[in-house]
Amino acid sequence: MKNKRGKKKLKKWLLGIALASLLVIVALWPTDYYLESPGEAFLVGQFVKSKTKSPNNLYMVTVSISNEPVPVIAYLWSFTQKYDERVSSKELLSGQSNSQYNELQNWYMETSQQTAIYYAAKKAGIKPKLNYHGVYVMGVQKNSSFKNKLQIGDTLIAANGHKFKSTADMMSYLQSQKVGSKVEIEILRNKETKRYTGKIVKVKGTGKAGIGIQLVEHTTVQTRPKIEIDAGNIGGPSAGLMFTLECYQVFTKQNLTKNHVVAGTGTIDVNGKVGMIGGVDKKVVAADRAGAEVFFAPTDSTGIKKSQTNYAVAKKTAKEIHSKMKIVPVSTFEDALNYLKKQY
Repeated sequence: MKNKRGKKKLKKWLLGIALASLLVIVALWPTDYYLESPGEAFLVGQFVKSKTKSPNNLYMVTVSISNEPVPVIAYLWSFTQKYDERVSSKELLSGQSNSQYNELQNWYMETSQQTAIYYAAKKAGIKPKLNYHGVYVMGVQKNSSFKNKLQIGDTLIAANGHKFKSTADMMSYLQSQKVGSKVEIEILRNKETKRYTGKIVKVKGTGKAGIGIQLVEHTTVQTRPKIEIDAGNIGGPSAGLMFTLECYQVFTKQNLTKNHVVAGTGTIDVNGKVGMIGGVDKKVVAADRAGAEVFFAPTDSTGIKKSQTNYAVAKKTAKEIHSKMKIVPVSTFEDALNYLKKQY
């Protein structure tokens, strides 16, 4: 009898261990989803290098993205966190590898930094020298005849022997070509020049003639005083506005906030327009945690409803978390600058 009871206990123990092991395996089983959550607020001044010092008073904010798809347990737990968002690999990476995605974000960041220095210098009355190097290839469309030839990060520098002074100049030339006509492009890859031949196609999304690539302008800017920006492993273009404000402070030797804590987000272009970004709700949470008094949010409504603009979402989020932070709408760099000059 004792032997039988002992065997039953052993079976229960083994069954319990098996079930516990199964639960652990299931909990740690990887999903196909990445998690996006509120990141951190960083003083922009720590990334801007110049002999002319500026006050550390402006903050850029980030969205935290998991390095790889999360396990089941983290995926399920995220539903208990209001501002965590689950993003599929397909949606986040768009067919790229993790390393390609990270490189892409670094190139966006580099372009954003150069544009920030350029526009801030212009606004401060300093003549910046803009060196145009071509365009970064950020993606290749399926109908492009260069699909298996170009790589993300290649710099396109010429077409049919024509070198260009700007991205607009290059696009104008390609759009003037006949769809189906032959085109030879010249690219720079790892400091080595390569040439590829293909055909002009209709670019998806515009219907205009081109070679079927997504691109980011590759430029460098020279100014006096010299400014360099190095944000380390932080990627993406969304700190453009805050970099521009910080560079403007360096060039003009001003303290725009009188040491009040000001945060914000938004891309910047060479004309000073502030563009929309992703994850603004998470950035509002991060800025509030850092004690920001003001948060600049883009009003750009390109392709979306006004209720979906960064400004509208930021204002809604601030109300939800009971933040005392003032959400300020901006469509241009001047909007942010004028607000600071008037307020402080």
